[in-house]
This record gives sequence, structure tokens and C-alpha cells, in this order.
Amino acid sequence: MRAIFNQDGPNRMGGIRMTLRGILAGALLATSALTATSLSAKEMNFAIVTPPDGHYGQGAKAFAEKMNELSNGEITINVKAGGSLGGERELLEGEQIGTIELAMTSTGPVGSFVPEIYALDFPFLFNDYASAHEILDGEIGDELLAKFEDKGMIGLAWSENGFRHITNSVKPVQTPADVAGLKLRTMENQVHIDAFKELGASPTPMSWTEVLTSLQQGTIDGQENPIPIIVSNNMWDMQKYVTLTGHVYSPAVITMSKIHWDQLSEEEQGWIREAAKAGVEATRAVVAETETNGVATMRENGMEVIEDVDKKAFQDAVQPTYDRYGKEYGEAMIQRIRDAQK
Repeated sequence: MRAIFNQDGPNRMGGIRMTLRGILAGALLATSALTATSLSAKEMNFAIVTPPDGHYGQGAKAFAEKMNELSNGEITINVKAGGSLGGERELLEGEQIGTIELAMTSTGPVGSFVPEIYALDFPFLFNDYASAHEILDGEIGDELLAKFEDKGMIGLAWSENGFRHITNSVKPVQTPADVAGLKLRTMENQVHIDAFKELGASPTPMSWTEVLTSLQQGTIDGQENPIPIIVSNNMWDMQKYVTLTGHVYSPAVITMSKIHWDQLSEEEQGWIREAAKAGVEATRAVVAETETNGVATMRENGMEVIEDVDKKAFQDAVQPTYDRYGKEYGEAMIQRIRDAQK
């Protein structure tokens, strides 16, 4: 966390020798001014990997505006978008060592830091948006957020990406058999990687900052993401087909460096949590709007949208992922999430 302050350089006193008392007095005055300014004005970066006008960008903007309001302008949040501070894994590592104050990321790389989070990433686990919001905003979500602190981060709130869908530049996908052979980018997440292996794809985990270039160059055939990501990145410039599998509900998480969190007063920590709620509301509102209009937008821009999907066949095909990783990543948590939707 960096204090914002302005100080003039030392005055030139042309030939007048300053006494020791004057030097000490000046040093004390400068130190007092710096301390007072540090306490009254703070500046923090909020890092995201998506474009500034996308759903993450709108959430981060709402966070910044709420912090400005609550702190009466004493805390400034600088939104750093488009991966300018690194990929999602780098953002989380930066929070751990204190080089980055705040971030909103997908859960993709989070499991490498907080393995319990993998429980959220199993395919076809959440029924719909209402169920996902209720679970993540409640006891289960709070329990998972609390696990970040031991890893050098503070889990503030569950934000959102949405239900994930498959895009590619090779062929229409309607059944699991159609996925076979496609080289698809996945998040850096073992559960996702394994699920796509079960479908016969060649999953290629990579940071989001590398994806668009890889699609343009043909290094990969496709990727999978929620509609807001597809739309905000003009994916139709690189991908012809999108299949609305809704195979995974993808939350996002707002986190803060524990190093910087511990430097805040209790009141300031309260402001941060309130700002995180505002960020979540704004992000979810953009996701909801894009979900409503996104299919038409994709079609208008030349994408072939496949809505008639045999979801039961996809569910059956990825069941071995549950059998393989359920116990390792939280079988009891997975069951609690299922039970909460009955």
C-alpha cells in the first residue's frame, strides 16, 4: 500500500549554515507530515486480467467508487485491467508477497493455493444462477473464503463469471463425441483438465493472457468460458462455433493481500468488505445482462450458436472426474452443495 503525498525538495539556503537544531526540527516536521499523510491518504491497485469494460472491469470500478465514497476520498483504488500486472496466478502470488493489493480472479488457478476451492469446479454441480448465489453468499461460501487467510490472502467475496460454454474454430459440437480431438484451452485447474480428457479433447491449460494470441495463431482450436468472456473479447474474430453446454458454473473471487489488510484499521477493513459487496453486485448485473443479450450478439457477429445440447450425455461422460477427484478435493463439500439445491 502506497501513501500519496507531495513534498517539495529541500530548500537551498545559499550560504546559510543550518544548525543541528534546525536540521532535527526539519526532520521531525517532515516525518510528522509524512506520517499524517500516510494515515489519511492511501492508494491501492485492483488487478484483473479481463478488459476494463467487461464484467470484471465494471465490478472493479464499482469497488473503487464505493471505497471513495466510504473513505471520503482518502483511499484511492486504481483499476489495473487487461492483465497489465500479470496473469491470474501472478496476481495471487503478488498478493502473497505484498506487491499487489487487490484482485478479482477466476477460481481456475486458486485451487493451487487453496485446494478446497476445487470443490466448486466440478462439472454440472450447480443447477442455476440462483442456487449458485445462495450457496456462495451463505455459510458454504463463507467457509471457503476463510481458508484464504492461511495462504497470505483475505477472501472478501464471491463474484462471478457465469456458466461456461465451449467455443472452437473447427466444427459444431453437440455431443461428447464431437469434442474428441479438439485442442481446447482450459483453466489451470486439474478438475477441468481431467473432465475434458474424459470427453476425448486435448486440454491445454494456460493463463488467460496467452489465450487470444494462441487462438489467432491456431495453436489451439478452441476454449471454454462464460458468455460475458466470449462477448467482451470479441471471440467471433477467432472462433466460429459456440456450444451452450453450461458444463461448469464459474465463480470469481475478490481477494486482498493479507500484508496490506493487516495495515488497515478495523473501520477501513469494514469499508473494504462493503466495497467488495458493491463489486459483486455490479459484476453479477453485467453477467445477467450479457447472458440475456449475448446469444443474439454472438449470432449477429457471425458465430454459429448450438443450443440443442445433449447435456445428459455430457454429464455421464465426465462422471469419472467425480470418482477420481471427489474424495481428494472435498467429497463432503460437494455433497453439501448438492443437498442445498434439492
